[in-house]
Amino acid sequence: MKIGYPCINETLDCSSSRTFRLASYSEERLIQTVEQNLSCLRRILEFNVEHGLYFFRLTSDLVPFASHPVNTYNWQEHFKLTLRRLGDYIKRHNLRISMHPDQFVVLNSPTPQTVQNSIAELVYQGSILDLMGLDTTAKLQIHGGGAYGDKESALNRFAEVYHTMLPEAVKARLCVENDDRTYSLTDCLVLHELTGIPIIFDNLHHECVNNGEPMREAVMLAAQTWQPERDGVLMVDYSAQSPGERKGKHVQSIGEQAFHDFLVETEGIDMDIMLEIKDKEASAHKAVAVAKALGRI
Repeated sequence: MKIGYPCINETLDCSSSRTFRLASYSEERLIQTVEQNLSCLRRILEFNVEHGLYFFRLTSDLVPFASHPVNTYNWQEHFKLTLRRLGDYIKRHNLRISMHPDQFVVLNSPTPQTVQNSIAELVYQGSILDLMGLDTTAKLQIHGGGAYGDKESALNRFAEVYHTMLPEAVKARLCVENDDRTYSLTDCLVLHELTGIPIIFDNLHHECVNNGEPMREAVMLAAQTWQPERDGVLMVDYSAQSPGERKGKHVQSIGEQAFHDFLVETEGIDMDIMLEIKDKEASAHKAVAVAKALGRI
């Protein structure tokens, strides 16, 4: 089991998500910003290795406006060596890596331009992982999208886009996550049947929207959608409900007893856990200690 956190390290004095306004775009500014982002990413990865945090989600903002028409610069060639060195570091230390495109990535949108923009973003993020030389266990994580008043049609539209429009390099990395409003685990299992796409399991979202599956059964169902040689082990997003907040809002800091109970309930199921908890690496340190005490790490 590997445990990690997404995108931002709050201990370090740098960010790998630096960006700028579209109105101030220039190639010089792009190059300078990406250099800073990749330099900080190296520091984050080194921090994580030092502290036993072997799962990390890269920010979508490593290359600002990478999928936007304004960006015609060949950043792939410019940063090829830097990205490959980052990938070598990741592989040398056996880190698990993922990326999670923003909410505007909606493959089943009835609006063709939205679908095209979504594909462009997935191609960009997949190319980051490709340029790093990472295998297909490094995943791109998306949600099912909208229901648009007819979920069955929306599911079929997702499958059609998947099969007819996505490049093979993207399809090899793509995963779908059950969400907290529209697409339950059961819906994601339908997408798996239609496409073969593995399911990233989110425990908090499952608590929000489910079809009565107990937590252990739900995790096992998601795990069965992963092909170990192609996909690696199941990825799980773990969080808990923030008290007094809207349904599905992530807690500020991990509840160690609740996390302990989740690990006990899922004993024997191989997984890597991404903590979607607001205080990032602070909770990750605590989670690692809990997992070690249970012999899961």
